[in-house]
Amino acid sequence: MGILNWIETRVAESGDSETQRSQKTLAVIILFLGAIITTLTGFSGRSAGLIELGNVYFVLSVLLLAASILIVAFPRHYVLIVMTILIINLISDMISHRAAGGYLSGLILIHWAILVPVLVVLLIGRRLVLPVIVLFVIAIIMTGFLDPHGNEASAQLEPAFVVQDSTANLIFLGLFVAGSSLFLFNNIERYRRRADDLLLNILPGPIAERLKQNPQTIADSYEDVTVLFADIVDFTTMSSGADAADVVDKLNQVFSDFDVLARKYGLEKIKTIGDAYMVAGGLPEPRADHCQAVAAFAQDMLKAMEKHSSWTDEPMRIRIGINRGPVVAGVIGQQKFIYDLWGDAVNVASRMESNGVANQIQVTEAVKVCLDGRYKFEEREPIYVKGKGMMTTYLLAGMETG
Repeated sequence: MGILNWIETRVAESGDSETQRSQKTLAVIILFLGAIITTLTGFSGRSAGLIELGNVYFVLSVLLLAASILIVAFPRHYVLIVMTILIINLISDMISHRAAGGYLSGLILIHWAILVPVLVVLLIGRRLVLPVIVLFVIAIIMTGFLDPHGNEASAQLEPAFVVQDSTANLIFLGLFVAGSSLFLFNNIERYRRRADDLLLNILPGPIAERLKQNPQTIADSYEDVTVLFADIVDFTTMSSGADAADVVDKLNQVFSDFDVLARKYGLEKIKTIGDAYMVAGGLPEPRADHCQAVAAFAQDMLKAMEKHSSWTDEPMRIRIGINRGPVVAGVIGQQKFIYDLWGDAVNVASRMESNGVANQIQVTEAVKVCLDGRYKFEEREPIYVKGKGMMTTYLLAGMETG
């Protein structure tokens, strides 16, 4: 793989996509191998007494080798170099076919012309396919008209040579087509996996699979889900005088730690909203211990925040709110779609965070009932919750001991 990396380094230009780098690397390799094959074919033709055919292949081998070197030396002219050598190759296929004795010889060297439109697609893309196909068709028609004028050479060929050379040509052609197909398939698979990975970064795995199978509205009801909201205290004020890149980097560090914890506890990250983080347990795959998992996740969030500090080296603090209950979950939007949750349980969880205490986990009665006996709780004075009125809430103080 070292030589491939070296070639890619030499031919790649700033702004090239991964596909363009692969195309240039592949072009250098194909042209170099083509130079070797045409050289061998040239010797084979001359040994059979077809001097003109051998000379055509010798000249073509030099041009193929020169084209591969030019791509490395002048990658900015890649398209021009490739198109020029492919047109030369098409013309040489016509000449070599005639020099070998035409269709009656049995060699049928014009079949190599099939590679020209294939190579255009493989090495350049779709934009030049139509004119090249037109040239290909014209070349084949002209070859047919000129074929009778080349048949005198076929009388010089021995049947054994025709069989051997035709077999070798078909093997080379078949290997090339198979290799090109494998290259295209691998590229398709690589891009498919990349697309799947991107989709899984946006949607839960089961939801992503459903969306790929049937891109219709996805909406599910869940009777019991635990929802957590977390928000960094005074982050807006803290970051007002900071560089934009530093603000994003700080949030990325904090939320990346939360992402690791979410995976650890098998929870579903729903979204981030500014400096707020939302996660849920019990969906899209229901689980019995979702409330316990979210509580453990919340405690680890507080521990993770201990290693983060503001730009003035002050400790960063978060508020955490948790609630449980029925929700509706689904995918919304046609562009930049997201997997989101709706319902009273979600709204109350958000209020638990916004009315919470710094570096504390505020939970509802429903969460306390679920976790009673496993954790200690500190009851708060009833607080006003928008849309719900006065509510009794609790601060999750830690795990029960003994």
